[in-house]
Amino acid sequence: MNLALRNSIDPVVNKREQPFEHVADQDALKAAMRRMSGGVSVITAGVGDERTGATVTSATALSVDPPTMIVNINRGSSSWPVISRYGHFCVNILSAEQQAVADRFAGKGGLKGAERYDGAEWFTLASGASVLRGALAGIDCEVDEVIERHSHAIILGRVVSIVAGDGHSLVYSNGRYGRFSF
Repeated sequence: MNLALRNSIDPVVNKREQPFEHVADQDALKAAMRRMSGGVSVITAGVGDERTGATVTSATALSVDPPTMIVNINRGSSSWPVISRYGHFCVNILSAEQQAVADRFAGKGGLKGAERYDGAEWFTLASGASVLRGALAGIDCEVDEVIERHSHAIILGRVVSIVAGDGHSLVYSNGRYGRFSF
């Protein structure tokens, strides 16, 4: 990328590519976090026409004993009230071939709610949350605890079942999707 163009859209980088202190505001934090590559997951929740979900890079294992996941969901999103109401969610870890699913659950094309599930095959496990057939993994969780902080809910999920597949991970970095393989 042309350095002049990069500096005009990226508040964290100066013209000499040297880091400098920046005001800790929303734009600076977003720009800084875009530098960290992350695996892409779709969080699903709800049943039937009340199903919804979101594309995230903020799902991780909190503990393996007991098996517990942690996800961070914006409390202003359509997913938060559904997770809260149903008390479940599934972390669907996407393969490199599932970018279209990531886009749908990110709201591209204006899709909302159950419409985001179109074009893919889904099934359920113990909690009732939807699992994407062909995902690298589906980690089915029941909500164990919620911590509401600022704009987000930090959701701890007790893992109740897991399905795993094969393939290469879909990753997201600097505003672009890619794949990670050995």
